[in-house]
Amino acid sequence: MLEKRKKKAPLPLQIFGKDEFLAMAERNAKPYRQLMSFYRCAAMEIETKFRVLDEELSLESEHNPIESIKTRIKSVDSLVRKMNRKNIPLDIKSIEENIYDIAGVRVICSFPEDIYFLEECLLKQDDITLIERKDYIASPKPGGYRSLHLIVEVPIFLQNEKRPMKVEVQLRTIAMDFWASLEHKLRYKKNLDEALLEALQKELLDCSNKSAELDLRMEAVRKQIESFR
Repeated sequence: MLEKRKKKAPLPLQIFGKDEFLAMAERNAKPYRQLMSFYRCAAMEIETKFRVLDEELSLESEHNPIESIKTRIKSVDSLVRKMNRKNIPLDIKSIEENIYDIAGVRVICSFPEDIYFLEECLLKQDDITLIERKDYIASPKPGGYRSLHLIVEVPIFLQNEKRPMKVEVQLRTIAMDFWASLEHKLRYKKNLDEALLEALQKELLDCSNKSAELDLRMEAVRKQIESFR
């Protein structure tokens, strides 16, 4: 069962910037560095699981669904924006309790059905707990973004303790990743005319729909080849 996030009473709105965040991190240098280290370890644990699957699937069949695996730790700028948007207090404990995507692993797949196959492979491992699932493939975001997002909890084994950590896993096809990467670069362009911005958003949505259609057509071609064999 998915874990339901507990609803908390809204806190007084606070807005802080990167400098204030870095000052907080400096005041809490050891616990902050330690927490970020834990997230890096958790990302490595999930990455290793997919690397093992990659090796196994390479031996089992001609079709290996994994094209590439990438890991990241959320940048300070992104962390500050999310904390302000969610109105999270500026302290280490609040970061760990409220932000689930500090550690991230992105797996790029060949075809849409590979995404759900790899999801099943990951979630049936007995040390993985699913916390949250968002399927932006079945229900794309209004702008056209497509991907499967999983928040999972995985234990990391430290010198004197076992510690559960949360990691965001994103599963995409090559086409979904190509579109998302370019859209991300264009999203932050400023000083655009409102009419032009609206036209570009429509164009990006159309590109997303066409790339999704291409994914399905290529998947159909693969199935025809496999049935012929």
